[in-house]
Amino acid sequence: MIAGDFSIASAVLSSRGTLIAAPMVERFGRHVMMSISTLIQLLCFILITVLIRFTQRPRHPFQTEVAKASVVWFFTYYIGLGLRMLGIPWLYLTEINSLPMGTKGAAAATMTDWLANFLVVEVTPIGIQNLEWKFHVTWAVVNAVTLPIIWAFFPETANRTLEDLDAYYRENPPLLVIKDKEATSVRRPQRFVAGRNFDVERITGESLNKRPTQEENGRAFE
Repeated sequence: MIAGDFSIASAVLSSRGTLIAAPMVERFGRHVMMSISTLIQLLCFILITVLIRFTQRPRHPFQTEVAKASVVWFFTYYIGLGLRMLGIPWLYLTEINSLPMGTKGAAAATMTDWLANFLVVEVTPIGIQNLEWKFHVTWAVVNAVTLPIIWAFFPETANRTLEDLDAYYRENPPLLVIKDKEATSVRRPQRFVAGRNFDVERITGESLNKRPTQEENGRAFE
């Protein structure tokens, strides 16, 4: 019963976090939102680990209070998860892949997401049973490792078209995106805006040049 209630509460909180993130993701960008989400998850698991450690101490005077506090941070974790990390398989992987590889990248990301979920569900009961509070250190470490990877290697995709990202990767960008201001900027790079305007003007000009003249129209009716 308690496990069912916890599952329902976690689903509701993560969905609320996703709703909060929806209007913010284009304004602040994927790069920042993913970093903030991962940081929240990291802090939550550090606090959860410490609090559960105290609940398992024999004769600790505040075991009940500490246990209740750990539940609060579990719920906070799900809000942080919904802020950004929950949407990665459905949005970000499609954006950073090239146009021909977009659907394949989304399929691979979705498969990886569900395999990881299956692994976590299978491993967690065994880990908690054998390692007790120490098992939560695993997730704190995972988030601690993930945070610098996102900050250093994940380019920004907000306010960019798929063609912009295709052009970005064709230029052989640096591996570390923190070395490239355009790669982490939320604003669309000006050169992509200029290139888009140039393409529109070129296509419009070609269309006007191909338009038949009045003389040609008259001949067509003869």
